[in-house]
Amino acid sequence: MQTARRWIIGVVNEPITTDNQFSSLTTFRQAAYRCLGRARDAQLDLTDAVLLTSAANSFAELSLSPVFRRKWPSVYEAIQDGCPDRAALLKLYLARIPTASRPVLAGDHTAWSRLSAPTLRDRSIQHQPARLKVHRPITVGHGYSTLAWIPQLVGSWANPLLHERVGSMDSPVSQGGEQLRRVCQGLAVRPISLWDTEYGSARFANETADIPADKIVRLRLNLHLRGVPPPYSGRGRRPIHGRRFRFKDPTTWGEPVETLETEHPRFGRVRVASWDDLHFTQAPQQRLVVARIERLDARGTRRAPQVMWLAWLGAEPPPLAEWWALYFWRFRIDHWYRFAKRRLYWTLPCFGTPEQAERWSDLMPFLSWELWLARQGVVDRPLPWQKAQAELTPGHVCQVMGSILAAIGTPACVPKTRGKAPGWQTGRPRKRRLHHPIVYKCPRRRRPAT
Repeated sequence: MQTARRWIIGVVNEPITTDNQFSSLTTFRQAAYRCLGRARDAQLDLTDAVLLTSAANSFAELSLSPVFRRKWPSVYEAIQDGCPDRAALLKLYLARIPTASRPVLAGDHTAWSRLSAPTLRDRSIQHQPARLKVHRPITVGHGYSTLAWIPQLVGSWANPLLHERVGSMDSPVSQGGEQLRRVCQGLAVRPISLWDTEYGSARFANETADIPADKIVRLRLNLHLRGVPPPYSGRGRRPIHGRRFRFKDPTTWGEPVETLETEHPRFGRVRVASWDDLHFTQAPQQRLVVARIERLDARGTRRAPQVMWLAWLGAEPPPLAEWWALYFWRFRIDHWYRFAKRRLYWTLPCFGTPEQAERWSDLMPFLSWELWLARQGVVDRPLPWQKAQAELTPGHVCQVMGSILAAIGTPACVPKTRGKAPGWQTGRPRKRRLHHPIVYKCPRRRRPAT
């Protein structure tokens, strides 16, 4: 496992002094400040208020933070008038990824639930895990696709590079592939990307075939693949597919190309076997190397499955012992989603338009990168009910950001007094906002008349 880590990951382990770390954070904040566009001063004050506010019940409460030097209406005006330069911010993030080794990326999507927002455009049915089995795992709102850089071997850090809304007529698979393409255009090293079962399809394999990146994708348990076609017999059409490879039928597997049994520090005893020269039925040109991971000590539940199938897409893969465990790093993006919703207040505001929600979402990667750059320049100060940690999590870094911001200051300008607003003109008519229906990708079937 140590060989695999040295070969794949470029981890920043150099000793960094506090002065250098604060200098790096200050430089990053100044460069990002220039990328925020209009209302940049209010936006930067708003992001500082997010980091310093440990609990907020409404979006307007962020204006009560001492670092937000404006009145509470400026909280919403900063998002309404702002226009962050997404391409410039992406370039800023990519410049801070080490190129000594291959970076690891993780892609996924989540839902921003807006059940009680009939005047919000472009709402659609989104997948959202339900706590109770009696509830359907869906919600109504907007979907967001995220591509993040996984910087460390251990921990829960995931630094987003792109965090964008998925339109109601688009799909997370296409959005994730397009995000991977844009990120690879700015990277000098061929990355390895990690994807969940929704992306384990022929469509994703075809759409990302020309992207200079290797992909490790989790496959569904009920999937079946095809092998190498047999030699041409000289009559009829040349064969495209070979034997069937059904995951649920061991008799179709044949002899694996490589097998190993090892002890994983988290999952215990693991048996891994791999087969090559497989492909999806609808993507015969995209070669797959499939690995079956069997956790011998697992309970066999949904959270602890006993069997998992992975596929390697891209260039020639390294030995099996060097890449099969990489997929488990993908779960760190789930930690980031939970952190963004609960601590960064991503889904707290109730914006009236999708454009405002997108501008607010563009600030989430900026907040995460600030915490990452500040992690080694602080000392952990856990709350009385928390344990001290050697490797700080994003939440623990948030707890000490107040002293850091007080030391480095802010590039935002001091607000100027604008006077009192004239208010609504007397006699000017008011219009009710339009109600927009929920967008369904497939037409709903009508129930037969009884």
